[in-house]
Amino acid sequence: MTVSSAIASFAVVAGMLTIMPGLDTALVLRSAITLGRRRAFATALGILSGVLVWGVAAAVGASAVLTASRLLYDVLRVAGAVYLAWLGIGMIRRTLKERGRASAGDAADGAGATASEATWARAWARGLGTSLLNPKNGVFYMAMLPQFIPSGAPHLLMGVVLAAVHDLEGLVWFSALIFGTQLVRRWLNRASVQRVIDSVTGAVLVGFGIKLALGDN
Repeated sequence: MTVSSAIASFAVVAGMLTIMPGLDTALVLRSAITLGRRRAFATALGILSGVLVWGVAAAVGASAVLTASRLLYDVLRVAGAVYLAWLGIGMIRRTLKERGRASAGDAADGAGATASEATWARAWARGLGTSLLNPKNGVFYMAMLPQFIPSGAPHLLMGVVLAAVHDLEGLVWFSALIFGTQLVRRWLNRASVQRVIDSVTGAVLVGFGIKLALGDN
């Protein structure tokens, strides 16, 4: 396998993984709808930063340690589950508080977003934390990455290149979602709609957290 063929093959696998509905897509869509385009891109870049970290870790063998040690895996798995549940419950609580507010807020831009979310850095950190605290990302890279590193190729460099390919595909996909959402943003900006979105996204996050906590691998 040549370097070019390895990159092309990995791009196909990573591309299929990217467009599969999941936690990352839910977070980016929610950010695009309730926080706006800039915060949505910050969330996406946080997720993609986490992917790059996992790719480098897999290339140097760190994720192999995660897979070999059941204790380390369980610690990260529980931490990730708690983090997702915390995010989800927070969204649901904000939705319940917003229900008592006047309907005049429906026309306000970004009315459903709280001040604590209204910074680029917080949105980026949320995406990064979600990506890094998901041990399944590490297991995926540990299982897949070695298969796409040609014999004799520098592992660290190839790991960075392959993770960058995955990130590029993710950026294209997230950009399509974000700009698509902006086409109907005027309607989505209504506070009542954003409460529904926060409720659904919060429930999805809690569900992912429970699934991760109860997962066997």
